Amino acid sequence: MSTGLEFELKIAAPDQLPARVGSLVRPLVFTNGCFDILHRGHVTYLSQARALGAALLVALNSDASVRRLGKGSDRPVNTLADRMAVIAALESVDVVTWFEADTPLELILQARPEVLVKGGDWPVERIVGGMEVMSWGGRVSSIPFIHNRSTTATLGRIRAQDPHLP
Repeated sequence: MSTGLEFELKIAAPDQLPARVGSLVRPLVFTNGCFDILHRGHVTYLSQARALGAALLVALNSDASVRRLGKGSDRPVNTLADRMAVIAALESVDVVTWFEADTPLELILQARPEVLVKGGDWPVERIVGGMEVMSWGGRVSSIPFIHNRSTTATLGRIRAQDPHLP
């Protein structure tokens, strides 16, 4: 009998990643990001990323890692646990993990994906791990935005409507 919470089984701690990746069908697609307030741009991008392979691994910045990105002292809005659960609930996502560092390079080296992707605001030559993925025969893609949305812009609109919000 289903509990309705099976999607949470997609969440894997970084130290569990090698075993989890070993059970995934290939080619494996890897992407990463904050995914703070999920929006149409995010879900479209993740669906497109998944279409580039047979399984999709999404690595999220930890809360401390998000704060170091300079998105604002109040970011992330949602905790890592909440962000991972929302991403895991997406049909296009097979595994969700996280990283504490400023980049996911260590996870990319562990997972050895055949495809590494980022959103259209990332030129291929600047995608962390790109050279490594290409060195083992993989490919790197920057997926153009279809729906130009951003969490930062959404928060700006919300705050403009209520200036008392942080």
